[in-house]
Amino acid sequence: MGVLFLSTYINKVDKKGRVSVPVAFRGALSSQDFSGIIAYKSFINPCIEACGLKRIEFLSQTIDSLDPYSEARDAFATTILGESIQLPFDGEGRVILSEELIEIAKIDDKACFVGKGATFEVWKPETFDEYATMAREIAKQNRSLLQFNHKIIQDGSDVKR
Repeated sequence: MGVLFLSTYINKVDKKGRVSVPVAFRGALSSQDFSGIIAYKSFINPCIEACGLKRIEFLSQTIDSLDPYSEARDAFATTILGESIQLPFDGEGRVILSEELIEIAKIDDKACFVGKGATFEVWKPETFDEYATMAREIAKQNRSLLQFNHKIIQDGSDVKR
């Protein structure tokens, strides 16, 4: 399995836009060639989506597999790859959020990091709280969609329904 971002953290953002990426997230990224994160505007939420270099390379390959002359391929390449920003870690594990990224998520003095598996999001904490309440209701209404198909092999042990 690749990188896995879990949990939710709230960290302070200073006047220069510097914010500490959670230690667990930095640890998940430690094996990549680039010491930092890749950030871009979320397609569906008022937040920043972020991932490691391997994930953005995977997205690039997926985009490249589409018809090279299609509008969809061009739109994905423009919005994901063209708008992605490489944010390197400083010596203290912080990144500098650009003014554009801060405006996208309406972040002021705190940022909420939300693990979503292969990616994570950065939100204004109050906005995320509102979204999390709605997301919980949507998840409850759609819980029948989340089923184990056969068995999952994890760490050598079988997990069954």
